[in-house]
Amino acid sequence: MLIVMQMDAEAEQIDAVVEVVEQRGLKAHPIVGAQRTAIGITGNIGIVEPALFQHMPGVLEVIQVSHPYKLVSREFHREDSVFEVAGVKIGGSELVVMAGPCSVESYEQTLGIARAIKASGAHMLRGGAFKPRSSPYSFQGLGREGLEILARVREETGLPVITEALDIDVLDEVVEFTDIVQIGARNMQNFTLLKRAGRCGRPVLLKRGMSATVTELLLAAEYIMDQGNTQVILCERGIRTFADHTRNTLDVAAFPAVKRISHLPIIADPSHAAGYRDKVLPLSLAALAAGADGLLVEVHDRPDQALSDGGQALLPDDFEELMTVLRSLAPVLARVLPEHATP
Repeated sequence: MLIVMQMDAEAEQIDAVVEVVEQRGLKAHPIVGAQRTAIGITGNIGIVEPALFQHMPGVLEVIQVSHPYKLVSREFHREDSVFEVAGVKIGGSELVVMAGPCSVESYEQTLGIARAIKASGAHMLRGGAFKPRSSPYSFQGLGREGLEILARVREETGLPVITEALDIDVLDEVVEFTDIVQIGARNMQNFTLLKRAGRCGRPVLLKRGMSATVTELLLAAEYIMDQGNTQVILCERGIRTFADHTRNTLDVAAFPAVKRISHLPIIADPSHAAGYRDKVLPLSLAALAAGADGLLVEVHDRPDQALSDGGQALLPDDFEELMTVLRSLAPVLARVLPEHATP
């Protein structure tokens, strides 16, 4: 349910509605808009009787929410969500580009790549410290050492950092060292981790599971937002299909589908979708043309020696070409590609 307050509703009237909601054991989520405040209600098993609120002072209307998800829905929040992370805007008219190696391998490697992507115009540094691998014998990441390297590189370059938290055991460490916590595709329905991430105090990038529907992705985001974290970024990274010419199949239709029903920003991961570096640029352009709010791209200076996913990583020169093309594309899409990574 969504309670829409009148434009001139006073703070005391809003508080009174919140109090009635909470008296019934439900959660109230005040949403301050440009012109009026709305109050979302979650935690109800059945239908909440609209008459409880319709005649309260300051209430304009009571709307029953038709989707199984609430907080992520445009019915709860009609405008696109836009928030700032360490000086970088995510959502709205600006495009954000997060780039870097699949895995943090050393300080020198990570610093060199970070300097290269920043010179090309990237806004954030991505890099894995904890790596979920299909084989237990594959490189699993440097762990805390990798996080410390990312933090050092952030100090050197000014690029905010995003990295993945594999489970609740490492979540606090990830929060300590990074600016955005990534929840990977394999953990999209790790509900314990989602709840903890909702209370971690950092923005969360949530990747779509390999076989998940858009509805399941939005419900996973609802777990995070229900814990009080409104800064959620969705990520389409390709889903499993019968196709064998790419690693996964980028669901381009997911971008307009999400935009229609949710206010959350959604970015694309063309690297994991493609699996091959020569397909990363065209998939990037397709995703942005379909409405994506940005990209999460893998870049490596020596991909033939990379400890993970070297075949899908762009070389620094390839990434510079991608950014050059994006500068030409952005105005056509009525979007802005900021030139500076940090203030």
